[in-house]
Amino acid sequence: MKLADIAKSVRHRLTEQSVRLRARGEMLLTNAGDRLLRARELTLSGQTPYEVLHDNGLVKLRHYLPLADSEINVGGDTLTVSRERHRVPVVIVPPLAVNMDIYDLFPERSLVKYLTARGFEVYLIDWGTPTTRHTHYNLHTYIADFMPDFLSHVRRHAGVEDISLHGWSLGGVFTLGYAALTRDPHIRNLVIVGTPIDGHASGALGKMYQRVYKQAEWIRANTGFRVHNLPPRLLHTPGWANALSFKMLSPVGSVMGYWELLNNLGDREYVINHATNGAFLDHMVAYPGGIVQDMIIRVWVDNDLADGRMVIGEQEIDFADISGSLLAFAGKSDTMVTADAVSPLLDLVGSDDVRFEHIAGGHMGILAGSKTPQEAWPILADWLAERSH
Repeated sequence: MKLADIAKSVRHRLTEQSVRLRARGEMLLTNAGDRLLRARELTLSGQTPYEVLHDNGLVKLRHYLPLADSEINVGGDTLTVSRERHRVPVVIVPPLAVNMDIYDLFPERSLVKYLTARGFEVYLIDWGTPTTRHTHYNLHTYIADFMPDFLSHVRRHAGVEDISLHGWSLGGVFTLGYAALTRDPHIRNLVIVGTPIDGHASGALGKMYQRVYKQAEWIRANTGFRVHNLPPRLLHTPGWANALSFKMLSPVGSVMGYWELLNNLGDREYVINHATNGAFLDHMVAYPGGIVQDMIIRVWVDNDLADGRMVIGEQEIDFADISGSLLAFAGKSDTMVTADAVSPLLDLVGSDDVRFEHIAGGHMGILAGSKTPQEAWPILADWLAERSH
């Protein structure tokens, strides 16, 4: 080959490499800029259509509409959309602090979409974004005031009295509290996911709560001080603090997530998925101070739920008054609410139809993790279907 031809070939390869490097550089800059400045536009969450049936100015009731597609993608698998509807609707009762994206996180990893495709009428109580105006709201507010009001709208819209309730984390406390307080005979099924029943049995956190309980007992006995003596506004927890607390459950994982993002900036799909997860984790909402007071004392320090009893306002409730069928989930890697903290519930309720499932995932993963659509959701839907005639 002539020297001129060799030089031409080298120039051609260098030009091609330069074009590829330039294109990759532009892609990296675009992806980095979009993730940093336009993350919300990248997110895939919240795409399942719904209508708002009731709105009290803070809390909204969503009803998810029938799916137009005949098939949907669920975690990489194809699911045929059922056109037959179960008689008993499912009402999702979320916890506070989180935004509702968690229930509709990705098109292929959406609990509300999955349940709708499996033939259920799906409703969700969106607790909204509390401000300091709502800081006096407590467990009684949500369980005794809001829950009966919103469930009455569900029943009116669905045209049936029987309903199934699905409560994750604090949403499970709301669910159990309502069922026990009202002794509602039309709560057909209860699904409880990652809810602390015996918080003192919850691994390392549980041991810490046991130590705090002993200290709290000494303080109460010697000073008469009670957390409920404080103005609720002093305990009002802003959304950014809740977001930070959630990330601190796995600080190494949070840091590694951004390291992985840097290593995958050239992968548009990875960047979009990272932005979608980030939209949930970065946009937590506030805890009203009254709820913080009740949770500190009733659930974590005094561990009332371990005995199946809890004070709601001026009334003591007993889980033995819960008669609906019960399905409880706990996560194998959930360090916040371990299986030992959840499983005692089965012996506390009045129902004989109880089941416990120990599944993969942490506190968030047991609801919407990558393994949940294949491992947990079919169990959930099959169990509900058998009890929703």
